[in-house]
Amino acid sequence: MSPSRRVLDARGLACPQPVILTRKALAEGGFSELEVIVNTSSGRENVARFAGHAGCTIGSIEESSEETRIVIQPRVANLSDPTSTESLTEATMPPVEPGIQTILLSSRTIGRGDDELGALLMRAFLYTLTESETLPQQVLLMNSGVTLAAEGSEHLDNLRRLVDLGIEILACGACLEFYKLTEKLAVGRVSNMQEITEFLLEGKALSL
Repeated sequence: MSPSRRVLDARGLACPQPVILTRKALAEGGFSELEVIVNTSSGRENVARFAGHAGCTIGSIEESSEETRIVIQPRVANLSDPTSTESLTEATMPPVEPGIQTILLSSRTIGRGDDELGALLMRAFLYTLTESETLPQQVLLMNSGVTLAAEGSEHLDNLRRLVDLGIEILACGACLEFYKLTEKLAVGRVSNMQEITEFLLEGKALSL
């Protein structure tokens, strides 16, 4: 194995963790090749697609019955020095336009259909948001979305991480009262329809 190759074992990790770990490894740099090992088809497709979007080159993809090994070559920073690579920063990523300022979560799950799947999607979304380089200014919780921030919620760690990152969590007061959770709000603060409406109208908003 080349001494300038780093191996990242992402086997057994659920989406989006293989991609997040790949992004972090590329950001750290210090190698000419990154070998990512995954054992799911979604992991293979997502890691390869991310590498392409990041301006990297896919050196090879080796598949077996148990795993897939994806060799990623970061963009070369200095063409006269083939061992010099750029980290995954502004130099390797396309310019980022001003992003979403407000995210509205109006349910404890994402999408309509199977609630178990919707809960898994919400967990993955909030975790991915904590690892994102582009963050909103606030997350608004309405209807059953307020249960995400109530005592006993499995999402409290991710929401607290968002608060630590400077994101404000606001829960609809009327919704908290409806679900009898006013005294059980564990993350963020109580808001009202006037304030929520102002946030949604002030800038770019995403509703899930």
